[in-house]
Amino acid sequence: MENYLDINRNSWNAKVEPHLKSDFYFVDEFLKGRTSLNSIELELLGNVQNKSILHLQCHFGQDSISLARLGAKVTGIDLSDKAIEAARDLARKAQTDTEFICTDLYKLPNILDRKFDIVFTSYGTIGWLPDLKKWAEIISLFLRPGGKFIMAEFHPVVWMFDDDFQGIRYNYFNEKPIVEIYEGTYADQSADLVQEYVMWNHSLADVLQNLIQNQMQIIHFKEFDWSPYPCFRHVNEFEKGKWRIPQLGNKIPLVYAVEAIKKSS
Repeated sequence: MENYLDINRNSWNAKVEPHLKSDFYFVDEFLKGRTSLNSIELELLGNVQNKSILHLQCHFGQDSISLARLGAKVTGIDLSDKAIEAARDLARKAQTDTEFICTDLYKLPNILDRKFDIVFTSYGTIGWLPDLKKWAEIISLFLRPGGKFIMAEFHPVVWMFDDDFQGIRYNYFNEKPIVEIYEGTYADQSADLVQEYVMWNHSLADVLQNLIQNQMQIIHFKEFDWSPYPCFRHVNEFEKGKWRIPQLGNKIPLVYAVEAIKKSS
């Protein structure tokens, strides 16, 4: 899939406008001060006051700006030029000095030469990347010794199911690219969008082992039987801000989170 970047950039560019208008992203409330961060990642992030943070695959920057509001110096990066344009506009309206860079993650070392206290990524990010070895190398490269990597992500078990969660459709392991056409978007199923995209499934071993092999010490690993987002079909909110797939209940993990520390040597 040599052209996967172009396919996915076009897909994410098309999502920006409907996402900005969606209740899912609550932009009006966000600009009035509501945070976009969830308890899962906030617990692992801890106090970010005066910390430098590199936010990978930031979409239009709500989490980046939320971190900046907590006192961090944040740089967000994303493949989509329209998302980065929207992120800069949101940062201006929110009156934060959050920095945004438009780039493919794998090309970031050619653009940025800085070390960070924290590298952060969350929810629906690594599935767009074919190579987690290279991903982990970049995380390690941009972290200072003793710096933290914080990740919250949808669990790979979720991506094994078909869209209606009626049966297993995909391989748990990264067997090959998944190329599909999707109508609507997770933030607005009724959006007038028909998009091709390319994704990859990544096992937990693929995630954790690549981090370990790149000077990262795993400090915390957690799994959750709920999602902080209603981004799957047919979900129900069983507690405020917590969603599950009704027919699966609490039987499978929907999200996991990782905290890792960059070793000194």
